[in-house]
Amino acid sequence: MHRTPTSRFRRSQLAAAVLALASITAAHAGNAAPAARYVSASHAPGTTTQLPRGVTPLHYIVSITPDAAASTFKGEAAIKVAVDTPTASITFNALNLAFAAAAIEGKGGSKQVTRKIEFDADKQTATVHFAEPVAKGEYLLRIDYTGKIGTQATGLFSLDYDTPQGRQRALYTQFENSDARSMLPSWDEPDYKATFDLSVVVPSSQMAVSNMPIARSEEMGYGKKHVYFATTPRMSTYLLFFGLGDFERATKMVDGTEVGVITKKGALAQSRFALDESSALLREYNDYFGVRYPLPKLDNIAAPGRSQFFGAMENWGAVFTFEYGLLLDPAISTQSDKENIYTTLSHEMAHQWFGDLVTMRWWDDLWLNEGFASWMESRTTERLHPEWNTALSNVGGRESAMSQDALSTTHPVVQRIATVEQASQAFDGITYQKGEAVIRMLEAYVGADTWRTAVRSYMRKHAYGNTVSDDLWREVDAAAGKPVSAIAHDFTLQPGVPMITVGDAVCRKGNTRVTLTQTEFSKDQPDKKPLSWKVPVIASTVGSGKLARVLVRNGKATLNVPGCGALLVNAGQSGYYRTLYAPAGTRALARSFARLAPIDQLGLLADSQSLGMAGLQDPAGFLELIKATPLSADPQVLGKVAASLNSLYEQYAGDPARQQAFGRYAMARLAPMMAQTGWEARAGEASSVATLRGQLIAILGDMGEPGVLAEARRRHAASEQDPAAMPAPLRRTILGVVAQHADAATWEQLHARAQQEKTPLVKNQLYDLLASSDDPALARRALALALTEEPGVTNSPAMISRVSRTHPELAFDFALAHLEQVNARIDASSRSRYFPRLAAGSAQPQMIAKLEAYAQANLPAGARGDADSSVAGIRYRIKVRAERLPAVDAWLAKQAG
Repeated sequence: MHRTPTSRFRRSQLAAAVLALASITAAHAGNAAPAARYVSASHAPGTTTQLPRGVTPLHYIVSITPDAAASTFKGEAAIKVAVDTPTASITFNALNLAFAAAAIEGKGGSKQVTRKIEFDADKQTATVHFAEPVAKGEYLLRIDYTGKIGTQATGLFSLDYDTPQGRQRALYTQFENSDARSMLPSWDEPDYKATFDLSVVVPSSQMAVSNMPIARSEEMGYGKKHVYFATTPRMSTYLLFFGLGDFERATKMVDGTEVGVITKKGALAQSRFALDESSALLREYNDYFGVRYPLPKLDNIAAPGRSQFFGAMENWGAVFTFEYGLLLDPAISTQSDKENIYTTLSHEMAHQWFGDLVTMRWWDDLWLNEGFASWMESRTTERLHPEWNTALSNVGGRESAMSQDALSTTHPVVQRIATVEQASQAFDGITYQKGEAVIRMLEAYVGADTWRTAVRSYMRKHAYGNTVSDDLWREVDAAAGKPVSAIAHDFTLQPGVPMITVGDAVCRKGNTRVTLTQTEFSKDQPDKKPLSWKVPVIASTVGSGKLARVLVRNGKATLNVPGCGALLVNAGQSGYYRTLYAPAGTRALARSFARLAPIDQLGLLADSQSLGMAGLQDPAGFLELIKATPLSADPQVLGKVAASLNSLYEQYAGDPARQQAFGRYAMARLAPMMAQTGWEARAGEASSVATLRGQLIAILGDMGEPGVLAEARRRHAASEQDPAAMPAPLRRTILGVVAQHADAATWEQLHARAQQEKTPLVKNQLYDLLASSDDPALARRALALALTEEPGVTNSPAMISRVSRTHPELAFDFALAHLEQVNARIDASSRSRYFPRLAAGSAQPQMIAKLEAYAQANLPAGARGDADSSVAGIRYRIKVRAERLPAVDAWLAKQAG
């Protein structure tokens, strides 16, 4: 192998650069962090760490030479470290790296070559031992090493994709939560912040991208160039990024920052929406946070392929996103795709402050990143795109969190994290959706302006640093002038869902008086002793337009509400709690349902459905609300009705006669909605109508409604001669209906189309469709296909997951029977999640034993959270079928009578 002629120059340059550093400063002029933050004492006492204390990284200079074809890379690292106490060894993180040499150098020129290097695969660490103790002071730790380029989205990985010119390969990194250690030896924990100088030796024809702009690029000959990126601000290792490929880039200047999008060649036109909207988002966030974005550029990088576990990553200045979350393809993209792209952009860009500028100290407080980015995404979408009326979707996010939070396997928002696997499992609905819902509730309690004041103060005080939740609560308390932290602690330090029981309302002299009692909503522990929360409650009487507020303490409160109409608790739906009304209150709200605001209609439907399925009220009450929902309701409310009926329909799976009986009712209830919405888009219709159209076609198709099946098949057949028969907004939906009910011949047609397709976005969808059949025989064919090389390594696990949505037992058994092959297609840190999720949709008692046996044999005791949650969900589903569906049957019989 030819050794590059400049390698010696690079080595001497690394040493000179590091030893010349008297202090490390942030690279972006005018935004440097205080110098005090760069001393080793910044690693706060009491912070969780899996590494020995006493040595702190200050600055990394790393050079990477990837060999994409061989799936390997060479690395050279020079790490400036501060040694607090004399030591004869230094331990740091390293995963699947092989060290060629390691040494430590002092400022005076002293040098020690390592005496011994030890690796601990279980702890993912390396320890370098020296012949003599290293004294207190600053040193340069130098390591030459090699590593592997993976095929799954973790560490440094490759993604292959088809183009009209042939197959291409691109490289990217994904380091959250603990995978920077697989590309560079590092202190790979969020509290060990440092600055980075990254350089790469890459093909001259390809584009290299990282967190910072390119400082300079030198042609080396032999078709290679050496690209040097500017020094980063002080940041955590998991935010470092490197990408390489046949890319192109478009940019805009916004508030002094170069905003860009990067795609594979030929796809840049599809990124126009993302570029325009990210520009507007940056202006909004600069204003809201009161701290300007501190890097000179902010790229959004679109990558082909997909992961089972994430869609985008907030690398500082270089946001990574799979193409489906960033690009709008006019041939296949829908209104929902457009809105999802926007929420992805707004979420990841919010992270540039919440997570990147200010980072949680340890994974216990991951919600400080994810909950706040989720809340900011919702708040900003509502503000900048009010025409989408996305505030209504907040109810759905809260419901998703409550569904998980009401099971015995839940956990607090702030949770104890001890291992890498536990950190991976912390990226869940409690961290994201519950975190978001709690923030929304507290913002409503103190007021939006007060909340923003607190957030701005938090950002200013902790920029370039690390925090715990109480750092934020102190700012909120100070801004609000009252102890909001007491409420926040109740909702973040203990698990579960409060339930507010509303007593019989009494109206006197134009006001309604009611007693509120706080208990706890649980789906699988009805007799548990309830926890106690301080619950901010907002209520109104229907038609009054006036709100009343109270803080429920110690389990009880009395509330006086203006007006004498039906009493609505949790008006505006900002509260994170279930509301259980007395029978008279339930009947009054049902009679007034059409007069409620859409967001309150959604909240009431959600509470009624969940309480009914949990046995806390008659399930018929929920069905009565569905009857009371007028066709003139907001399209998102109609969508909730359709989704809820579909959920009940799926509960009957495995019992064809009863499922068909419920299906007949559900289809009859949805038919007028479909007739009103129609198959053809109308000029000027709201975006929510377009979304509802797709929902109704998909749900009625799932139920096998004859008219929808026939029309979907007709349009599919006609599209070969008339592309307009399947317009882009309905293409995926129509194909989904056809694929779900496909016979063998149709499946083969779709398979042939997938094989021929060259566009990654479309190709991914087609392989997903092949795995969506109701026919078990075709599902088995899809599973077998998934383990071949044909679909591509990122489509393989996705296809098995897609089969599990309809055939969970079949998919789980198949994956277990091919354990080694499936594991090879999933990154190691995510295996503890993948198999439990395959089983999660089951309602078979046998699956519980299978899943528990899998967890016992394959997962460490501390990494079974997802397995335990899936088991709890299966048990609850079995309980609903046995104890709740008979009441639904009785209600259906009554309607027929």
